Parts: sequence; structure tokens; C-alpha cells
Amino acid sequence: MARKQNDDLLIEDELAAAFLNDDDSMAADNTTAPQEPATDDANWGDAEDDFPGQLAVDVYETEERLIVKARTAGVNKEDLDVSISDGILTISGTLSSGDDTDATNWHIQECYWGEFSRTLALPVPVKEDEVAAVLKDGVLTITFAKVKQEQAKKITIQ
Repeated sequence: MARKQNDDLLIEDELAAAFLNDDDSMAADNTTAPQEPATDDANWGDAEDDFPGQLAVDVYETEERLIVKARTAGVNKEDLDVSISDGILTISGTLSSGDDTDATNWHIQECYWGEFSRTLALPVPVKEDEVAAVLKDGVLTITFAKVKQEQAKKITIQ
């Protein structure tokens, strides 16, 4: 089962479900017989089709700027959408395989094709109207001007 967020954390209901069994397959001594995990080879990838792939990003800052870089090799800039609102950056798009032939027998399929999306809260305040986005050599670079934080002023007590 694919999870959309917080892959490292078990949600309380999932944890309870892992230890509780509602089946009536209890043995005479009130223990549950071990069960094999359910597998359905015909639907093994269906859960991942319910939401877009996630885009990996690097986020770092310099003295004056916040920079977000994303590897978007194979994506045309016309197929990218970048937006920011209240410090939340969203990058989404579509990665097309460019191959319109109908495959009849896949041997290996490791590349992700289709929609992808990434939304992240920026770690520092930025000037949302002072931003530049450049797609070069398969890397999307988004550069924000940081909001200057005033230094705390010493207040003299009299």
C-alpha cells in the first residue's frame, strides 16, 4: 500500500490494524494462524496511480537568496507549472516518454512517466515578487530574494 505522506510514521489506525484481526480464523487456543500477505499481481501498481509522482528537490540559501533546484530531465518548460502562495512553493508537471507506440510485453519498467508534483513550505521568508525560474540542462532552478530580518536592537534600561 502506497502512502502519500509521512512514510516513516505509522498512523494510529494503521498500527491498530496491524495488531488486530477481524477474521474468524482463530485457532482453538485463541491464537491467530500466520497469514501470507495478500498479493494481486494484476493490481500491484494501481495504488501508486492514485496520486502523482513526487519530485525530488534541493533547497539551500546564500546570504541574499533562497534557491530551490529540481531535476526535471526530459520535461519541457511548457509542461511545468511553478507557483508560490504564502511561502508555499508548488512545482508540478508532466513527464512524457515521447514514445506513442503500444507496448505489448514489458520486460523492465523503472522510469516514471506521467504527472508529478511537489509542494513545500519555504524555510525562510522570501520576497514572492522577486523570483526567477530557469530550466537548463534538465535542472529547474528557482531563485528567491530573501526578506531581510532586522537585527534585534538593544534597549537600554534607565
